[in-house]
Amino acid sequence: MPKSKRNRPVTLSKTKRKGREHKELVVSSIRQALENYSSAYVFTFENMRNQKLKEFREQLKSNSRFFLGSNKVMQLAVGRSAADESKPGLHKLAKFLRGDSGLFCTSLSKEEVERLFRQYEEHDFSRAGSTATEKVELKEGPLDQFSHEMEPFLRKLGFPVRLNRGIIELVSDHVVCEEGQHLSPEAARALRLLGIKMATFRLHLVCRWAVDEFEVYREGLDLSDIESS
Repeated sequence: MPKSKRNRPVTLSKTKRKGREHKELVVSSIRQALENYSSAYVFTFENMRNQKLKEFREQLKSNSRFFLGSNKVMQLAVGRSAADESKPGLHKLAKFLRGDSGLFCTSLSKEEVERLFRQYEEHDFSRAGSTATEKVELKEGPLDQFSHEMEPFLRKLGFPVRLNRGIIELVSDHVVCEEGQHLSPEAARALRLLGIKMATFRLHLVCRWAVDEFEVYREGLDLSDIESS
């Protein structure tokens, strides 16, 4: 009789070791970057778009490095206290590495970094669950931008449509989304079809470390966090 596969034991030792080795590699990479570059910044982000960040990284790869991932691992790399840090003052970065944050190590001047982050923004289509930044309403009448094959799909998205001599028509006014409300999956797909981009990917500087310097930026940070630390 063949053995049952249901109760076959599975060893997790390799998985655990790989996870530990990966963390150690990340810590080592961050510490090496802190040696190679003259300053480090903690930043936060809105509406993360991985491809956009990849392009920004590529733009700055000759003089900078970005790190995103586990905040605890990044905290370990910079040091959680003065006793753990590799350079004076680095541990001050640790308390700001939380939530949607990352670490940016660079040899660029402070002024250049501030300019790059202040000016950087990329517009993209909103995802389901995000907040609509404006009301989008379509008026009754023909939807010339769509071919007749789209009629069943538009119906699934909640559009009150019909075919009239091969042309899709709205039989009544239709509100795709209301400003301030969370987008449903159908509304997010509809906005994409209509070419309306409501999401903006932005990066915000939180604090800066350099030798004998530490600065906290107010943007993107609750001031009570500074006062209580």
